[in-house]
Amino acid sequence: MKYELMIPTQIRKAIADNIPVVLPLGVLEYHGEHLCTGVDTLVITEILSQLESEVPFIILPAFYYGAASYAVEPPEDLGSVHIHPEILHPFGSALFMNLLRIGFRNIHVIVHHQSENFTAGMPTDLSFKLAARQTLFDFLERQRGEGWWGKADAANYYEGHQDGDNPFNWIQVYSLLSEAIQKDFPIDHAGKVETALMMAVCPQGVDMDHFDEKRWYTKSAKEATLEFGLEAVSRIKEYLKEKLTV
Repeated sequence: MKYELMIPTQIRKAIADNIPVVLPLGVLEYHGEHLCTGVDTLVITEILSQLESEVPFIILPAFYYGAASYAVEPPEDLGSVHIHPEILHPFGSALFMNLLRIGFRNIHVIVHHQSENFTAGMPTDLSFKLAARQTLFDFLERQRGEGWWGKADAANYYEGHQDGDNPFNWIQVYSLLSEAIQKDFPIDHAGKVETALMMAVCPQGVDMDHFDEKRWYTKSAKEATLEFGLEAVSRIKEYLKEKLTV
């Protein structure tokens, strides 16, 4: 269900049922001559679209304006859009505070850009991770007062975690490709994996007639096949079902 199409009755029911709210988080970035700029976001939004009929969740409008960086190529004539992390952090904080105040407690942020070492993090996901953590602290203090954790009624705080009651899980930020999936489908940039994923979920964003091997990072794209992409998508969908099942 698209958030922007929901009416208040639907929002209230989703809150009561603790339905997941999902933010696809990505960038606009040069992906060789054969792929469109929105790859890192489109692979998320298109897979989520396929999952809509299988798992109940709410899709927020995708955020395309992450920190792409110019590590791959400069932006001139190539299309990358880089927004500095110090701008992303306050945006993320404001967004999360709004979602928490509305009443959502099952918020998911899914990232694909630069997520091959997700534990250490990269500027886009780190900006939103920090925003999520700090906003949760701010919201809990606003809701329960300063010193809430040290009060007597929080004595069972850790026991509550064991029962699944952990307020710091209200916002989760994770990669589209889990570590297990990455072992079989190692993340690349405009290479075999990303090209195959786009073939499977967004073929209009692929034009192999423009493929060239001038850049080292695109060379493996010639090995991409629809079948390989569909296999990856199947694995990703099973992973996301587990994450989004209430």
